[in-house]
Amino acid sequence: MALKDLLLHLDSYPDPTTAPAIDEAVAFARAVHGELTGLAFQISVPLESNRLADWFVDLSGLIREAEGRSLEACHAGLERFRADLAAGGVKGEAILQRADFFNVADEVARRARTRDLTIVPLTGRVNGHLDVAQSAIFGSGRPVLVYRPGEKAFAHGVRKVAVAWDGGRSAARALAEALPILALAGEVRIVTVLGEKPSATAGLAEDARRHLSVHGVDATIDEVEARGRRIGSALDDYLAQHRPDLLVMGAYGHSRIREFVLGGATEHALAAGRTPTLLAH
Repeated sequence: MALKDLLLHLDSYPDPTTAPAIDEAVAFARAVHGELTGLAFQISVPLESNRLADWFVDLSGLIREAEGRSLEACHAGLERFRADLAAGGVKGEAILQRADFFNVADEVARRARTRDLTIVPLTGRVNGHLDVAQSAIFGSGRPVLVYRPGEKAFAHGVRKVAVAWDGGRSAARALAEALPILALAGEVRIVTVLGEKPSATAGLAEDARRHLSVHGVDATIDEVEARGRRIGSALDDYLAQHRPDLLVMGAYGHSRIREFVLGGATEHALAAGRTPTLLAH
């Protein structure tokens, strides 16, 4: 099944989604022949003002200013989004909603449940975008594409794809979710990092390659020795050598008393990864 129904989260506060981030999301949608919805939330700040706070810092005024900046960013981002859709010949729609600032991540996850894939650009000086990405990855049941804008991602489509394979359930889910993209790619490589976990053994990817061949996808297997490196570092070196347009990998993590504990590769992809990555849990 093709990836037809795509969702782009447009952040509005405190750091709005940038124009390059929007450009690259539309370029991805064009590459996979999908329709793209741009969703922007004007934030509301649920803080009750009081006379003392207003006297010292004008809390009510600060809240109004933040909400106003958010609305302006929504309009600017959606305007750029509409222009990109028209220029790229991509079908889609722009949606503006209002949401509690502290509930935006949950709202994105909820809406992602009825999309083939959700796109979350990793931008900004604070971790709000990471909260949205984590919530969508682990709370939607659907795949999520993350990337750092400004690298001209997808300028030439999605021609070369790397699949990180450790034989686990999440890796299998990511492989299945990425099949429509893999079918469009000119080159697919399956990479297993050896020596990082006991289950990742030589020859492990052979059955994944067999499965892809049944779907008409020819893949090359690469095995990389960890040699004491963390898995994120080993993957970075591999990606720097092969320079794929997209990395496909399973997302690992579990919740622990209001904190989400991520697997090493997942944490690296969200915090420092340079290659656009499709993650599925």
